[in-house]
Amino acid sequence: MGDTDPTGPVMDRDEVDRALARLGAEHEAIETSLLALQDHAGRRLLEGAELTGRTAERWKTTEAAITLLWTYFDAYTDALRTAREIRSRRRWSSREDLAELTELLRGESVTVAGSATATANAPTLHGAQGSRLTERYSLATLVDRMNELYASSLDVVVAADAVWSALPARIDLLAAELQRTRKLAHSVGVRPGEHPAGDDLERITRTLSRLREEVVSDPLAFWQPAEGSSAPGGGKPDTTVYDREARALEDVRREIDAVLTVRQDAEKRIVRLRDVLSRADRTLAEARTARGEVLAKIAATEVPVVSGPPTVLQEQLATAAEYRRHAQWHRLSPLLESLEQKAEDELLRARESLTAVTAPLAVRAELRGRLDAYKAKVARHGLAEDPLLVERYEKARRMLWSAPCDLRAAEQAVLRYQQAAAELLGSAPRVPGQGGPEDRRGSGA
Repeated sequence: MGDTDPTGPVMDRDEVDRALARLGAEHEAIETSLLALQDHAGRRLLEGAELTGRTAERWKTTEAAITLLWTYFDAYTDALRTAREIRSRRRWSSREDLAELTELLRGESVTVAGSATATANAPTLHGAQGSRLTERYSLATLVDRMNELYASSLDVVVAADAVWSALPARIDLLAAELQRTRKLAHSVGVRPGEHPAGDDLERITRTLSRLREEVVSDPLAFWQPAEGSSAPGGGKPDTTVYDREARALEDVRREIDAVLTVRQDAEKRIVRLRDVLSRADRTLAEARTARGEVLAKIAATEVPVVSGPPTVLQEQLATAAEYRRHAQWHRLSPLLESLEQKAEDELLRARESLTAVTAPLAVRAELRGRLDAYKAKVARHGLAEDPLLVERYEKARRMLWSAPCDLRAAEQAVLRYQQAAAELLGSAPRVPGQGGPEDRRGSGA
């Protein structure tokens, strides 16, 4: 829409003709805009919808504004027609005609008579008295008034149409996906009251149904105006609730996919679990056997007690097999995940138990190896027959190859043999946990 010139002196014929041409073009543009607003799909939807909330309030005001717009436009049309008639009286307008035209085109010469129904809810210009049933305007003021009413009306229509065009269709698509997911969930036993994902599906269903009703009846409640924009319809639909439910449905789909995966490879996972638990049982049995051997062969040492296999894991494994037989996949899925972790932990515990039990045998084997290594070393230097070395070697050997073996005494015997060998070889390398060469020379046999 456009604007007119401010009030000035009496216009000449050329100024009148130019003003009439401009007003004619402006009249055509205003009419085109009003007809487009009248035919706008959003306006027709608002007119026929059962509205609530914010939309109902704003549409009541907008309807009054549109009615008032046409009233103003009719008054504007009448004023323009009158001006054209006065100008067409003579080819060369008299001064009286020009004065009349100047008053008509620039003065407050347009009287708008409206009913209380048409004006009661319509927005008014700053300082205007909305309660008056008649108003006088200049054509410039009237255009400003129409521009304001048109912008506010178009903003409501475009915003409602944008929300209706975007959200209901997306909600319907999500609802269709929701129905497919519900059927799939039901087929794998994911039902409300039995599985959290089933409860989530029920909640999403209720939320989407309520959301669609609210969007249809109150679209402006889901409109976000653009910050800093004064253009009609500047903004975008608020999809916060829709996006949240779409994400929730995606989470449920992933949960159902996990259940489907369980259904597809449940037997393999159960067999693998049996194997892990069996290996843990065998390892514990080996640890118990090794403990008996250690107690028989090693003296004066602490040997940890080996516990038996936990029966609860076997019971849970039997429950998992029962779930698989009865196709209770939604229950099987979390149970298998828990069992797999527990089975790995149990195998690790069994291995640690075996390592702890056999540690004294490993220490004895290390001492034996160390003793033989030093014997080979002194033999290479021709000292194998040295009486002191022979005595200390035989003493350490008897301790290490007798049962039960006193590991502490045997370790000291090996250290004394090392010290004697080092002294005879002319070097005394440090032995971990012992003193320097001088200390070793002073130690007794």
